[in-house]
Amino acid sequence: MKKRLITILVIALCLGGVYGVGRLGITMRHNNEESAEEEDSLFGHRETLYLWYADESLTDYLNSVAVSYNDYQDQVRVIPVYTPGREYLETINQASLHTDEVPDMYIVSNDSLEKAYLAGLASQIRTPEDGAPMTEVFPETAIRAVTYHDKQIAYPFYFETSCFLYNETYMKDWARAQIEAENDAALAEEAQARLEDGADPEESAAAGEGNASAARTVSEEEVEERVAQALPETIDDILAFADMYDAPEQVEAVFKWDVSDIFYNYFFVGDSIDVGGEDGDQADSIHIYTENAIRCLRVYQNLNQFFSIDTKEISYDGVLQDFMDGKILYTVATTDALSKIEAAEEEGNFAYEYGISMMPDVSEDLHSASLSVTQCMVVNGYSTKKDMANDFCVYLTEHATDTLYARTGKLPVCDSGDTYSDPDKEAFLQEYMCSIPMPKMIETSNFWVELEIAFAKIWDGEDANSDLKALSEKIMAQVTGTAYEEEYIDVPVETEETDEGEYVDEDEEQIEDEGGETQ
Repeated sequence: MKKRLITILVIALCLGGVYGVGRLGITMRHNNEESAEEEDSLFGHRETLYLWYADESLTDYLNSVAVSYNDYQDQVRVIPVYTPGREYLETINQASLHTDEVPDMYIVSNDSLEKAYLAGLASQIRTPEDGAPMTEVFPETAIRAVTYHDKQIAYPFYFETSCFLYNETYMKDWARAQIEAENDAALAEEAQARLEDGADPEESAAAGEGNASAARTVSEEEVEERVAQALPETIDDILAFADMYDAPEQVEAVFKWDVSDIFYNYFFVGDSIDVGGEDGDQADSIHIYTENAIRCLRVYQNLNQFFSIDTKEISYDGVLQDFMDGKILYTVATTDALSKIEAAEEEGNFAYEYGISMMPDVSEDLHSASLSVTQCMVVNGYSTKKDMANDFCVYLTEHATDTLYARTGKLPVCDSGDTYSDPDKEAFLQEYMCSIPMPKMIETSNFWVELEIAFAKIWDGEDANSDLKALSEKIMAQVTGTAYEEEYIDVPVETEETDEGEYVDEDEEQIEDEGGETQ
């Protein structure tokens, strides 16, 4: 099955886009020859490396790094080549086979690494003799993201993951009010105690007034400490806070997130399922239908009772805008939220403080784990200048990331500046280090779309157990090449005690009092 998939892939790569790439090669050759001739006249002959990328927001940054690398050494010049298009890897393959200007290296997400490696477009990295091993430079999550069958075939560059975003202004207002109320209650108890001890009422009132004046002064340190204590560690904590929070008039939701996108939902099941093992490349290590995953999805489904969100109407951009408008207290956000909020602040369109923390667990015994995607630098297997390309990849990903966020809004895996001196950015890095890298397997490439569909059905009320079982059987059939049936996992719906001391069993849809009598 694997060989058949590989053969199909190679044929597809070889047939796709020859004409378009030929035109691209002519344009590239014309532009790059002019640039090379001009530089050769100034500095003498240098070897040329072509760096391909598909994200236009990287253009200024990559051009700047290319210039700095030219100054850093005098043997190689790097020419960034912006290459948009949905069939990015296929275009790279065609350029490698049919043009003189082979892409020596390129940027791609880690989930495409198996496809690239099997097509001959990725080669094992070569750490420079004077360089540190990758394991000493990058976090374990990044190493796992670029490892394929025990080989490191790319350099981690920057990442995307999700974190917990909260309105710090609202949280501080709440904390200050809580502290003041507690202080007032303590003063009232003291006054009552004085009166009971026989103190003069007028003297007691005067003493109480003086103490009250002092109590109304709440330090910023006290407020920040209370906010830190109140940040939710579990979904239950969010529900408990929502139940007691006296929200300002403009707040429409305590917790709201894009329930239609798997990237913002995945943390619910991230720690409870396995797709491809640690490195996301093992077809014999797939465990989707698990007891804990079923329990996590039931918690997810129950949230629809508290935070009614329409999967057909919700969008990430809309949620983030509502957050910036002060309509939401908590949400789930990706790294782009940082630069968008910063831009809104500069324009005077965001009037609050905000904070970033790690995603809460599903419950005390069900942990969460966010999904992450690592953008990587890959050395093309067809390049004849692999050693030079490896040297530049090390320079780019380890030594030239100090301006990456400022120029692009993207967070580097390895920071060569002071990016992570900002606690909000540092929180994203911490979440990334605990995240699950996107798997690389071609056989499971549609898993994310199918999981997203399952999440939507479960949110709208379908049975979590049966939907997850069906999803697992579909993916396993793809991987094994034959029909597959999971053994049913019986996970009883937990009973909950009501305020009246009765018990509700959702499976039986009946209520029993403490004497066991059905009502």
